[in-house]
Amino acid sequence: MRRPSTLVNVVLVFALFSCSTWTVWSRSGSLCKHTNFEEIRRPHSVSITEFGAVGDGVTLNTKAFQNAIFYLNSFADKGGAKLFVPAGRWLTGSFDLISHLTLWLDRDAVILGSTDLNDWPVIDPLPSYGRGRELPGRRHKSLIYGDNLTDVIITGDNGTIDGQGSIWWSMFKNKTLDYTRPHMVELANSTAVLISNLTVLNSPFWTIHPVYCSEIQDCFFLMNSHVTVQNVTIISPLKSPNTDGIDPDSSDDVCIEDCYISTGDDMISIKSGWDEYGIAFGRPSKNIIIHRLTGQTQSSSGIAIGSEMSGGVSEVYAEDIRMFNSNNSIRIKTAPGRGGYVRNIYISNVTLVNVTTAIRLTGLYGQHPDDGYDPNARPVIENITIKNIIGDQIKNAGIVQGIEGDNFVNICLSNIILHVTSSYPWNCSNVQGYSDNVLPEVCVQLKERIIPDHSSECYHLSNLEPRSNN
Repeated sequence: MRRPSTLVNVVLVFALFSCSTWTVWSRSGSLCKHTNFEEIRRPHSVSITEFGAVGDGVTLNTKAFQNAIFYLNSFADKGGAKLFVPAGRWLTGSFDLISHLTLWLDRDAVILGSTDLNDWPVIDPLPSYGRGRELPGRRHKSLIYGDNLTDVIITGDNGTIDGQGSIWWSMFKNKTLDYTRPHMVELANSTAVLISNLTVLNSPFWTIHPVYCSEIQDCFFLMNSHVTVQNVTIISPLKSPNTDGIDPDSSDDVCIEDCYISTGDDMISIKSGWDEYGIAFGRPSKNIIIHRLTGQTQSSSGIAIGSEMSGGVSEVYAEDIRMFNSNNSIRIKTAPGRGGYVRNIYISNVTLVNVTTAIRLTGLYGQHPDDGYDPNARPVIENITIKNIIGDQIKNAGIVQGIEGDNFVNICLSNIILHVTSSYPWNCSNVQGYSDNVLPEVCVQLKERIIPDHSSECYHLSNLEPRSNN
């Protein structure tokens, strides 16, 4: 297929920009609905050095972080406080945050995760998983942790948090772990959370994990989003195992914007619990915004939903996504026994270069936590709209495979132009949907036209104006 020269030019310009480790957009036009955090001034501030911390990269500073935060807790009802981390390399084990706190990292500050496993305490598994994600039983606590908090800011002048995860990756590969690996940042049951203007490197496991951040009353402070992740760079080696970038989990009102992610697993993975445990816990993820995201992942996906989605996922809006040198772009992962649902998903304005599969929806993915799952708990996958995609050097346009007797329905594809190298660009089964203006020609199960007959069956297409992919 001969493509217009304008498409080639766009792709070439994008490929040049992609060599940078940061996005190239301006911050105008934010979709994250919150007040200006830069205007928030904590009336009390201390430096970590006031509590004996030494930034030599060797001295363990866990107690200094813990003591500083314990001291700052006395200011929680007085407007909150700021903990300043100056230039230096600050080695630490896990520490807990508090409400009404700003953790501020100087441009040349690096918080280093300890390489001693004893500095990462072992805690109970999440109830929506029933066990550690990797091993039965408990799990290691994240490097930076918080539970049942409100008004928490982790930010700075693009300082760095480095999990030094290689020891964990080696143990995982050698099967010598006793417990599931820790995340880098986990905030549970919390609201009014901002993570911004940071570089996060080498997470042992998932990098940023907001979990159960939903349906919290008294959410009057700071913003409409429960969790905002904005202007964050996340990098782990492309072969590091399961180093997801940002994983909203059983959470709602999450906004992810202006981020660059290059990791060994999904750039973003939206989750809501695992099989019978997720079904029983019943906490969905919903109202998730992903805006202006750039990155790569050689092993997994740019935007993934699942595979743990047993509590349900809905109302996901993703726009302005740029991916290069990656495996999958958009992926929904589920399986018989998961239960739950994925519905009302809208993804638009996606630019791809050198991606194996542009769109991948699969109903036969992933393991189960134990033998207690119900194999008859079938997931519902419906109302998925994907539009305005251009791509060069794409192997497969789409692999869209539902579950026999449990079709994925109302899958709608619009304005998708891909330069595909495979002789069989589409592979579809147990799926029903519609399409308009898709090249290469879509599979027969999705060939029925959206316009004029089926726009009302396609999520958001009936009430949103088309937007330019350029």
